[in-house]
Amino acid sequence: MTYRVAMDIGGTFTDVVVHDGATQRLRAGKVLTTPDDLARGVFGALEGFDLPFAEIEFFVHGTTQGLNALLERRGAKVLILTTRGIGDVYRIARGNRNRLFDLHYRKPEPLVGPEAVAEVAGRLDATGAELEPLDEDAVRLVAKRVREEGFEAVAVCFLFSYLDSGHERRAGEILRDELGDDALVVLSHEVAPEWREYERTSTAVLEAYTGPSVHRYLDRIEARFTEKGLHVPVHVMQSSGGLVNAGFARRHPLQTLLSGPVGGTMGGVAAAKLLGRPDLICIDMGGTSFDVSLVMDYAADVSPDGEAEGFPLLMPLVNLHTVGAGGGSLAYAEGDALRVGPESAGAVPGPACYGRGGTQATVTDANCVLGRVDPESFAGGGMPLDLDAARTAVSTLAQQLSMDPVELASGICDVGNAKMAQAIRTLTVEHGREPGQFALLAFGGAGPMHAAFIAQEIGITEVIVPRFPGAFSAWGMLEADVRRDFTMQFFANGAELDTRALRAALDSLRDQALEALREQGIAEDRQSVTHGVDMRYESQDYTLTVPILDSDPVDSPDFLPAVEARFAEIHHQRYGHATPGAPVQFVALRTTGHGVVDRAAASAEAIVERPEPVVREVVFAGQAVPTTIVARASLAPGSRLSGPAIVHEETATTVVPPDAELAVDDHGFLVVTLAAAGHLQEEHA
Repeated sequence: MTYRVAMDIGGTFTDVVVHDGATQRLRAGKVLTTPDDLARGVFGALEGFDLPFAEIEFFVHGTTQGLNALLERRGAKVLILTTRGIGDVYRIARGNRNRLFDLHYRKPEPLVGPEAVAEVAGRLDATGAELEPLDEDAVRLVAKRVREEGFEAVAVCFLFSYLDSGHERRAGEILRDELGDDALVVLSHEVAPEWREYERTSTAVLEAYTGPSVHRYLDRIEARFTEKGLHVPVHVMQSSGGLVNAGFARRHPLQTLLSGPVGGTMGGVAAAKLLGRPDLICIDMGGTSFDVSLVMDYAADVSPDGEAEGFPLLMPLVNLHTVGAGGGSLAYAEGDALRVGPESAGAVPGPACYGRGGTQATVTDANCVLGRVDPESFAGGGMPLDLDAARTAVSTLAQQLSMDPVELASGICDVGNAKMAQAIRTLTVEHGREPGQFALLAFGGAGPMHAAFIAQEIGITEVIVPRFPGAFSAWGMLEADVRRDFTMQFFANGAELDTRALRAALDSLRDQALEALREQGIAEDRQSVTHGVDMRYESQDYTLTVPILDSDPVDSPDFLPAVEARFAEIHHQRYGHATPGAPVQFVALRTTGHGVVDRAAASAEAIVERPEPVVREVVFAGQAVPTTIVARASLAPGSRLSGPAIVHEETATTVVPPDAELAVDDHGFLVVTLAAAGHLQEEHA
């Protein structure tokens, strides 16, 4: 078995990367996503590679199945089972207002209404001691209601179950015995063993809501792979940037919620190490959305919690900022103003230039009008574009706004670029960093086309475009490791820290992590474990995760001062201030098990042909200028090219604006240096 295969299923395209271990050749391709049956798109993409399935030694993919169910509000019918007296926790949520100056802001509508909340007797106190035993007969009545009313999932969320999970485990046993496979049963202490009742309930509800659709998808795809002769486990990308097998993903479907987009971030980590650039801004612009993530000091920016569609999530996930800006984003008039996105033409009907019935102007149509897309080489020549349809769509909108079509096309791109630049600022400012301190790694089908203009907008001087940028997220999955995360509440004031209890807790978490890696088939010499602790100043509400290093002797008197100093440093970096010497509190322990998997070779492709470049007019800054059009396959490492230029390849198009320089490094990456961005940065300084 020699082939390693990765696949990223996006809203518009399904991307696939195949590495042949015998020849060390890396191939990539893309097909339109099939929203009605994602598995059909998966196998449609693989058919183009003529792969003997029995010779695949590793397969991993990212799925948007759960995320789509959430975004489109077509998830499972869920019932919440909770402790008597706290049935309103999920609906009340939090009183804080996320957007203070938005007069039209409304909290997201809960996924479960008050009529679908059942309360049962059984209570623990704040220390985890039992005050009242669980009413098991009431749980059985709830199971009867689930059957009679057709609920597809039950989220069990009992008060203080993160301290003692006994009541939840017993309720789960009863429900699973009574319901069998008729309904998914989710226990909050298994999903998020952390304090804060609303956030834990929300996380459990999200898993119950998205879980059945993920189950059905994984069942279908595994069955079809087995029929075709695949003999190795199907792996799935997690939201945390690690891999797990499909069996684990089926038991913990919420972990796959952001599995597609984070593949690009893990590719960014691999690229950072390969290129020796520790800090990268990763931008993934596809047909539907624009995702931003950070690589800092050769590591992905992973948060212990987050949110999805306004609902809190208590689980590790790559810190992504997503806006509705992609190649398929629709342009429209709002009065006399031009708007772009977040609505998208998607895969069906797609932009007008796709020739599939779309009539509204999109970002891709605007790029066609400006001459930045080669209609004959789009998607490797397998999907020729209809330029007349693009011009018609843009001209129709231009008439509404009393603008010239070319002027409007430039405006569509400018509005989209400004929107994406703001998304980058949002993420970098959270870490107290200026965008200009990073290089910009651009991928996705449309990312390299817009990257240079976005970089100029925010003062970045270097844009890097990897090989197969349109399928880079899939390549990143081949570069990711297996990862399992564990959490334990550990409340302690710093001055009263019991180091023996801390050591025992860390040892317990370490044992769980190593056992989980063994279950994932990771050999002992490829296992490693890292620890962290959530800390805060006394009386603070929020926490920061502080690494516990191997050099930190937990049993030593030097441990607490070392961790406090590290906390102050992280606090200052994040919030611009710190209070060294102020009392601190430990809140929770976090342990991550890492399992190293084999890597695909990163050598550059051999140049098998050198088609001659051509020159044609392309619009920049409203003016048509002669531009070099060149195939990426003709650019050997060491090649240099002055802008304006356009580099086309199978999965993406890279635009090099005037006054910019392009070079090809030893690994086959395109590096665009922007002199104009440097001037902007100096003026800003």
